[in-house]
Amino acid sequence: MIKIGITGQAGFIGTHLYNYLSVKKGEVELIPFHDDFFQHQDKLETFVGQCDTIVHLAALNRHNDPQTIYNTNVELVSKLISALETTGVKPHVLFSSSTQEERDNVFGKSKREGRRLLAEWAERNGGIFTGMVIPNVFGPFGNPYYNSVVATFSHQLTHNEQPRVEVDAQLKLIYIGDLVRIIYYLIENRIADNEFRITPTDEARVTEILTLLQSFKAKYSEKGIIPDLTDSFERNLFITFLCYIDHGSYFPFRLKLNTDERGSFVETVKLNSGGQISFSTTKPGITRGNHFHTRKAERFAVIKGKAKIQLRRIGTDKINSFDLDGNAPSYVDMPVWHTHNITNTGNEDLYTIFWINEPYDPADPDTFFEQV
Repeated sequence: MIKIGITGQAGFIGTHLYNYLSVKKGEVELIPFHDDFFQHQDKLETFVGQCDTIVHLAALNRHNDPQTIYNTNVELVSKLISALETTGVKPHVLFSSSTQEERDNVFGKSKREGRRLLAEWAERNGGIFTGMVIPNVFGPFGNPYYNSVVATFSHQLTHNEQPRVEVDAQLKLIYIGDLVRIIYYLIENRIADNEFRITPTDEARVTEILTLLQSFKAKYSEKGIIPDLTDSFERNLFITFLCYIDHGSYFPFRLKLNTDERGSFVETVKLNSGGQISFSTTKPGITRGNHFHTRKAERFAVIKGKAKIQLRRIGTDKINSFDLDGNAPSYVDMPVWHTHNITNTGNEDLYTIFWINEPYDPADPDTFFEQV
């Protein structure tokens, strides 16, 4: 059992890493961290004293005063080192630096200096240190106008705002799910490297990213068509895009019910992708689901009966509820890292069609049970 603490636990990378580690039951014990620990030396010392591994993610990315960025980030590292040396503990410390180190900006300089200071701490004290140099990171729940251009564009396109390309740079990117798996690999294997350069998984121009996201808006948001998710980069972009939709106002998405003397017909899933389609009946009062996925896109379409679908993002308390009725066939799509369920709220059998973008694999189900 590895006792792991994450500074900046509530941030973009921190949230994903915490959630990823939380499903490693029996392998990991997560030591809680709160941002105010850096304002109270005794709390910070207690925190580091409990950890076998510390992933230092806490940092300031943007501020009106560039010098504040530099001073804040170096000060956070200095306080962490002070707590380590005062307590005399020697956990494995992993530090998130950035490829911004290569540029002449204060954020990159602060990251380079922080990595240098922690490397010196490890050398002085016989500690284990991993200085991760990370490319641009994108994925669900990033803050628009702060974490990445993908977050900004996704937010703008799903909120009827007009994206604008300031600089059409060639970006080297890594999806957040891939990044946290690499971090866990470094933790498990206690890899010491003062400059561990994390290889980007993808590369694209800003305009190329915007074009793909605009195609999602045109096909998915306006017509309900699932794009081709064969390519991993496009799949990860779509999964990210989906999380910026306001589920409360967008869903349930009403489908066209075609009726004549023969009966009725409804198109439930229009897709340019593969995966698995399933059909189920559910008895009155019965609930299915109460699980979440970390990488899969999924659709629940109700075609007969009455149902309540509920969603809750992992780590939060807010529940989104949707009432669906087969008399007006409709669907709700499930974002990653949202536990979800469906309950038959009617007096007859509920008929539901499920689509998910990859067939079920018992050896790698990507299904984690948690009550909504």
